[in-house]
Amino acid sequence: MPHASPSPRRVALIVAVVVAMMSAGLTAPASTAEAPPWEGTSRRLPATLRDRMRGVSWHSGCPVGLRDLRLLRVRYWGFDGEAHRGRMVVYERQDRKVLRVLRRLYEARFPIRRMRLIEAYGGSDAKSMEANNTSAFNCRRVAGTTRWSEHAYGRAIDINPVQNPYVRGSVVEPPAGRKYLDRSNVRKGMVVRPGPVVRAFAAVDWKWGGDWQSSKDYQHFSRTGR
Repeated sequence: MPHASPSPRRVALIVAVVVAMMSAGLTAPASTAEAPPWEGTSRRLPATLRDRMRGVSWHSGCPVGLRDLRLLRVRYWGFDGEAHRGRMVVYERQDRKVLRVLRRLYEARFPIRRMRLIEAYGGSDAKSMEANNTSAFNCRRVAGTTRWSEHAYGRAIDINPVQNPYVRGSVVEPPAGRKYLDRSNVRKGMVVRPGPVVRAFAAVDWKWGGDWQSSKDYQHFSRTGR
């Protein structure tokens, strides 16, 4: 038996519901076919960037030379739901693995607040964290020690530091991360287990600071686990 066409009133009601769902962000995300394709490249550091890094994120005595680093350019999803382009510097022997991770995060539509080179913050880890910046290479020591950070080797990445703070006792860095200490209340940009970020890094044998015992560094992933 043929179905009767919906009444104008019913059509208007359906339209109103759909509009309300779109306003609240409850509709399904665009399909992969509709999204900009992922892009990711690795190249040697151009001369202009090498000059910019000297005395800021790199200096004489660093454990790796500028020739051992690679510049990645990638597409990522922002907190605004739009695709953006970002850059980071990593160790040459880890560039392909990092590109694989960032591609998986893009495919999972995991949001990243921003992705800028640490030079934008004068090489300051604290300022980069406060800006909620996702970054990698920075020739610096582990805070409070004389030991090189894994970032000094280009073998570590910090993801959304505000949503994923470093926590040791009452110390929370960056301070804005205190709003995200309840890891069971999962919000945009948070790294949790199980989740796409931990899975993507585990697939290339990188370790998560969220698994540390004496402290927690939820933003931190590294090749060595340190």
